[in-house]
Amino acid sequence: MEESTSREKVLKKVRHALIEKTEPPYPIIDQESPVFKEITEPLDVNFAQELVKVSGKFVYCESEDEFTTLLKQFILEKDWPVLFCLDPVVQKLLKEAGIPYGSKQEEFLESKIGITRCEYLIARLGSVMVSSHQSPGRRINVYPEVHLVLGYTSQLVPDLKHALAAIRKRYNHNYPSMISLITGPSRTADIEKTLVLGAHGPRELYIFLIDDQNVHAS
Repeated sequence: MEESTSREKVLKKVRHALIEKTEPPYPIIDQESPVFKEITEPLDVNFAQELVKVSGKFVYCESEDEFTTLLKQFILEKDWPVLFCLDPVVQKLLKEAGIPYGSKQEEFLESKIGITRCEYLIARLGSVMVSSHQSPGRRINVYPEVHLVLGYTSQLVPDLKHALAAIRKRYNHNYPSMISLITGPSRTADIEKTLVLGAHGPRELYIFLIDDQNVHAS
């Protein structure tokens, strides 16, 4: 009987609490105000600055022709081996410019330089968003020692939330099984707190940003 009485007392307090509205003991969190400071620089400038901070390399191109011209210069100056490319759009640009590339699966494990496109470029973070829906798949973003990314100014977004909203709208019900951010070369400081680049992926990351005011990426 005593147990039943105690139970009724607890339930009565619960009912009373549900009926009477009480003010929360802590201030209500403002979830509408922006967390970060507003980006005042143009998106391409902000992206370049943040990319360089994380040891990435930024190359601005006024057109696709300038991109292939600059790429040829990099290949000669840095003595890069044959690029590995599985993206049909990039393959077309390389072929038209006379830049050799490999695309056979058996060549993949020997590839040192991989070139891909991306989904979006996040200005605030200097990060590149990629997904499993892109034609190269998952491996080429992480395996080669040097990763070259071809992006367009139309793919620049201010923040991560804008990139996620855009990719959700783009793929609708066919959402990618993998969405990942690349922020500079692969790095780790697990061993004696010494920073090592290229520990779990590419040791160099180049972003070639093409101004596509008159050119649209596929």
